[in-house]
Formats: sequence, structure tokens, C-alpha cells
Amino acid sequence: MKEILKPKVLILKTGGTNCDDEMRYAFDKARGISEVVHVNELRWKEKKLSDYNILGLPGGFSYGDDVRSGKILALELTSYLGDQINDFINHRGLVLGVCNGFQVLVRTGLLPFGTMGEMQATLTDNDSGKFECRPVNLKITDSKCVFIKDAKGKIVSYPVAHGEGKFFARQTELQKIESEKLVVFRYVDILGNPTQKYPQNPNGAVNAIAGICDSSGMILGLMPHPERAVRETQYPNWRRRRIEGQPIKPEGIIIFENMVNHAKQM
Repeated sequence: MKEILKPKVLILKTGGTNCDDEMRYAFDKARGISEVVHVNELRWKEKKLSDYNILGLPGGFSYGDDVRSGKILALELTSYLGDQINDFINHRGLVLGVCNGFQVLVRTGLLPFGTMGEMQATLTDNDSGKFECRPVNLKITDSKCVFIKDAKGKIVSYPVAHGEGKFFARQTELQKIESEKLVVFRYVDILGNPTQKYPQNPNGAVNAIAGICDSSGMILGLMPHPERAVRETQYPNWRRRRIEGQPIKPEGIIIFENMVNHAKQM
């Protein structure tokens, strides 16, 4: 039987990006073929986005988060790579932005409404006034995200690591986000209910929003790091759980497996 070709994943890197290896590992573990590509390789046409099936924007501090988190890379993408990105999306390419990558997607305008070059929401300073770095609980909602529908209602734990993670939008845009079912992840309390309370909601995000997609369901962005929850040994209590006969099933891998499988089907 002929083996189905593995989808190709472009992991976009620039100065200050520091989670590219983790994202590459996660997609490769999910049976994709990942390549870390510097943004200048796309600008100078040494690489073509159209040669890939999935675009990954990893976390870190692109360009030192100068001006605002993700702002400079967002401007670079809209100014120099807008046509490539639009063509990629129009040809059903999948996009994932994590942490700084989510900030970039929001600042380009690709999230939430696909208005390239026009921001409709933002990610701003945490209400706590400090960098938050720890696991948080999230609920996967009933959303338009096409590659995570089978996980609807599931509660997962992913680490956060950010200082500007508070999702905010004006009431008009917020109502549209909610009515169009673009919210994919919400911060929840120990009972699994969306919460505005700290520390369960680590940044004060409105409506407890931790991640959203666009109206096509093909672009996903979230502040927590699923790529840091794809191996049992990435969990702080994995040794105790193994001794007690309760091995951990990594919860972050579901995003990467579903994206790879969806890309295969397409």
C-alpha cells in the first residue's frame, strides 16, 4: 500500500524567536516534516511558502518585543509577505501561532477576522503586571476550528510563559468573535468553568479567551504552549504519576496530530 506523503511544515523564525525547536519537534512527533525557515529566506525568495502545507509561528520574543510584542514581525509579514500569506491561506494552508506567534497573527489582522493590515483585537499586558510562567487549565470549546473539533469539551493543561497575554477587543468585535464561534480555548477553574479570576486566568483575558481561530477555522492562535505538553517528561509530576501507575498522556500533541491529519486529507 502506498504511504501517504507527510505534510510539510514551515516553522517561521526571526531574531528573538526561541520556541522554534519545540514546535518543530511537536510537528515531527505528529508525523509531519518540519523545517525551520528564517523570515529573510521568504523575503529573498530562497524558500516559498507555497511549498508547504502548514505554517507555524512559534513563541519567543521576536525582535526583542520592541514597540509591542510581535509588532515588528507582524509589520514585516504584512509589508513584505502579504501576498504569499494570502495565497497560502486561499489554497487551504493551515496556520498555527503560539504565544508570540499568536500576538503576531492578531497584530497582522489575520486573527480574528482575516483583515490583513488592520487589527481588530489585541494582546496586552497581564493584569498581574508580571511575567506568568506555569501550567494553566483550558477548555476546548465548540468552535469553527476545523482540526480540533473531535476534542470539543476536553479540558487540557498547557504551560503559559508571557507578559503580554491579555486578549482584549472592543465590545462590538467581542460579540462577533463569540457569535461566530471563533473562541477555541478558554481559561477555566478547577470545576472546568471559564473564569476571570487570577491565577486560573493568568492575564485577565476578557471572556477568559486563551485562543481563537478565524472564520475559516484554518488559522489558530493561542497564548499557552501546547508544544511544551507533547511528552510525558515535560510534565512536572511525571515521575510520581508513573510510580503510582498513572502515566500521563500528553495533551498538547492533539493539536499537532490533528493539523497534520487534516493537511493529509486535503
